[in-house]
Amino acid sequence: MEGPLGTAALIINSRGEYLLHLRDNIPGICDPGTWSLLGGGREGDEETPEAAITRELKEEVGLVLPGLKRYAVVPAHVADATDDLITVFLGRWDGAAETLPLTEGIMVRWFSASVIPRLVMCPWAQAVIERYEQGKGSCAE
Repeated sequence: MEGPLGTAALIINSRGEYLLHLRDNIPGICDPGTWSLLGGGREGDEETPEAAITRELKEEVGLVLPGLKRYAVVPAHVADATDDLITVFLGRWDGAAETLPLTEGIMVRWFSASVIPRLVMCPWAQAVIERYEQGKGSCAE
């Protein structure tokens, strides 16, 4: 499979808050017990990052977001740029997080940028939010 295997969605509402997902704190999963972006891995050689993020959002929280745009490709491990890359998509949604039918993880919630540094965050997801805050969303890959 060519290209990044992982996908994630940086979802922002009209108040500038970020939709974050509290991951299960169980052994064997990536970044257990941290707040992160929704998303997941591509399945099979033929699945594009766009198809993967669309599938993951629908599977994890029943969310269909038309108009997702590629925002960045980031390493899954901030400390070292490994071959594990994540394609991050930027999307807008103004719904109530608590109404989403969560099928993975503990919960999803909206957070303002000022709260993000106080959360136990997945490092790459925190880096993506910081990047967005610094550039206020200019799309670049």
